[in-house]
Amino acid sequence: MIRRALLALLRGYKKYISPALGNNCRFLPTCSEYAMQAIQTHGVLKGGLLSLWRILRCNPLGRYGYDPVPPRGRWRSDERDLKKPR
Repeated sequence: MIRRALLALLRGYKKYISPALGNNCRFLPTCSEYAMQAIQTHGVLKGGLLSLWRILRCNPLGRYGYDPVPPRGRWRSDERDLKKPR
């Protein structure tokens, strides 16, 4: 039930709020897409923690690039391809 509510909030954010803010995310997938995938893959608790950590890293001083949701049982993806800011 909580999972569905969070996913509905994220879908609403992506549909109504995100377009007004423009494309500001430093990562692929975007932070909202990452949060949806993380919650679907890992559940509310771990998916929420992964999403929070991702949002905290999304800043001008942080790295940028491809940062997919890790597979089940992992906290980090081996497929990450992050670059340092210039």
